[in-house]
Amino acid sequence: MADVSGKTWMAIGETDDPYAVIERFEAAAAITKGDPVYLSADDKVSPATSAQDCIGIAVQSVASGAMCPVLIRGRIKVKAGGAITRGKAVYGADASKRVVALADINEGGSSTISWTRKLGWALENTTAADDLLFIIVEK
Repeated sequence: MADVSGKTWMAIGETDDPYAVIERFEAAAAITKGDPVYLSADDKVSPATSAQDCIGIAVQSVASGAMCPVLIRGRIKVKAGGAITRGKAVYGADASKRVVALADINEGGSSTISWTRKLGWALENTTAADDLLFIIVEK
């Protein structure tokens, strides 16, 4: 695991963005700080363990039923599920609750475009699973 964020003292799920937007949602399951989360019910979030339409990253670990603060806009440190190129779109998540690169889609082809899948953009390059990086969450 490499920390390519340039801020090795920060843990996943932490932000240094003074303009970050953090909203609170009820946790429908236990959530760990740094997990990509999605709306699993009305006003309730769950950790993503597969490709989901994530709304943000949990900034605190909480038990099911507790209120979970979620960064829905801004810069935050996360764990990569594999190689990611800076400037490219990312989404959540793989089976280990890590963000992964969102493949480019040929808009002229017959592929379905899922704009809600994109969680944000990578700010650094990663080369392997479990590398740490910053992303900009922007839904």
